Amino acid sequence: MTSNLFRCFATHTKWILGLILAAAITGNAQAQQSHSIARQWNEQLLAAIRMDEARPTVHARNLFHLSVAMWDAWAAYEADAKQVIHQEKLDVVDVAAARHKTISYAAYRLLQWRFKLSPNVAQTNTALKRKMEQLGYDIASTGVVGNNPAALGNRIAQSIIQHGLHDGANEQNNYASIHYKPVNARLDPSATGNPEITDPNRWQQLHLPNFVGQSGQRAKNYPAFVGPEWGNVKPFSLLQSDATIYSRNGVDYKVFLDPGPPPLLGTNKQASRLYKQGFEQVIEWSASLDPTDGVYIDISPESRGNNTLGTNDGSGYERNPVTGQPYQPQLVKAGDYFRVLAEFWADGPSSETPPGHWFTLFNVVSDQPALEKRFAGEGPPLSRLEWDLRGYLTLGGAMHDVAIAAWSNKGWYDYTRPISAIRYLCDQGQASDPALPRYNENGITLKPGIIELITEKSAAPGGRHDHLATDSNPIGQIVIRSWRGPDFVKDPDQNTAGVGWILCGDWWPYQRPNFVTPPFAGYVSGHSTYSRAAAEILTLLTGSKFFPGGLGIFKIPKDTYLVFEKGPSEALRLEWATYQDAADECSLSRIYGGIHPTADDIPGRLMGFKIGHRAFAKARTYFSL
Repeated sequence: MTSNLFRCFATHTKWILGLILAAAITGNAQAQQSHSIARQWNEQLLAAIRMDEARPTVHARNLFHLSVAMWDAWAAYEADAKQVIHQEKLDVVDVAAARHKTISYAAYRLLQWRFKLSPNVAQTNTALKRKMEQLGYDIASTGVVGNNPAALGNRIAQSIIQHGLHDGANEQNNYASIHYKPVNARLDPSATGNPEITDPNRWQQLHLPNFVGQSGQRAKNYPAFVGPEWGNVKPFSLLQSDATIYSRNGVDYKVFLDPGPPPLLGTNKQASRLYKQGFEQVIEWSASLDPTDGVYIDISPESRGNNTLGTNDGSGYERNPVTGQPYQPQLVKAGDYFRVLAEFWADGPSSETPPGHWFTLFNVVSDQPALEKRFAGEGPPLSRLEWDLRGYLTLGGAMHDVAIAAWSNKGWYDYTRPISAIRYLCDQGQASDPALPRYNENGITLKPGIIELITEKSAAPGGRHDHLATDSNPIGQIVIRSWRGPDFVKDPDQNTAGVGWILCGDWWPYQRPNFVTPPFAGYVSGHSTYSRAAAEILTLLTGSKFFPGGLGIFKIPKDTYLVFEKGPSEALRLEWATYQDAADECSLSRIYGGIHPTADDIPGRLMGFKIGHRAFAKARTYFSL
């Protein structure tokens, strides 16, 4: 028995599928009537996030604080349950009705406050007011005095708003960084090369004249680093002993769960070699995004997944543990699969960002009839409301702490992205052979078929580089075989860029040309950290690492799913046996998408594993078990 768990798990505007997300966006009360009140407000938040700026740190905090508000509202009527921020109990006759109302007022007031500066604040406020009207609650009831559910909900929201003004996030100034300044000049990806960069180990701001933010509106031409000082935010389960304090230019940086520095170019031979290998792998994997190359692979759990933590050593599973039957192979074009991965997990414009993505996954898993809602897989079944609230608090705490830990490392290590490093390496030359043109030990490594020099022979008519050799691109220029970039996609609904030989200085990640790469440093990967932490939380909450039915499926239709270009050329299914398999696939997708090297990925997975278990242990101390 399989379950199509991810029908509502897409992150693109034209493929937000399924009843749950449709209901959240349109405010369709009938579609949500079977959902708990906590779920309904969580969906309101996810919809608001999709229309806001792409700020994973800010929205991880919003998801956590809404979860806290709703849990504290529920726990106010439960003698044995502990509250997180607002400490107050209330006795009433009709507990169910009181909880419903208190949760709603707390959620409404908090979300109104948090999205008051959103570029789409009018749409968000309309949706929030409509939800209160559907529930039969008066938004004019703003009082905080009295022993009634509405006043209690308003007090809870007030407590969390005040907490948020003093938790280190700098909410008063719209979360702006206080001290951080980029060391490198901006990179214009539309120009060739990276001539202005001064430190290839540090993050580089992009110059994007047509940059479009998550809300769909034009944004700044120079997207600023999001959250470089997020290590100052008060955590949920992380301890102050988990932090190392570093200082740069007289400013202290608090770094949680510090894995040590990434490989840095020019520090020593070993580090330089690892630096180059990581970014050269990104080029090589970019060359895999071609559905016409004739390569087919099995993407079923029979062949993929089951990795050891922090590795990609898995070779799949012998059988589905729920059905007892072997998983069925699924042979697909490798180029289709890798492109789908890069887009499915992108969490860029029009998405709920990575932490919200995993809340959506939790909601869809919770809807499965095969899932018994027993906390940690034990004890009596919980009501849907209590299940949702425990899940949201636990997952929210983990996502909040991931933002703090991962971004504390991003802010301190300030590590480069592939778009900057690859172009820089090729600007320096080749580091393989002093006898060949443009030798430089800080250059890129030549690899036949992937990274080459233009030669007399390759530039001759009919040669593989003949279209590149011009007066401005003389013999000896470095060229790479990779995805050719957005200039080759005239119409994303009709065209693909394909894979071919291009000048290395013209390399683009497989992303939208008005987004290119996230506006913050690479190390450690936020996707890897969020995903692994969330996978551990779902495993611990449900008591099983396997999806309900032993298999999660997301169906990808032919030609119409991809947004960056046309595709996939054939329909396929993304399939995962376990939550960890989905998380590992998310991590790998960022290499195919040109966003991270492996050096960013693996430390994030290890960090996420630790945070997931920490957050689960902390959250359960609030529950009446």
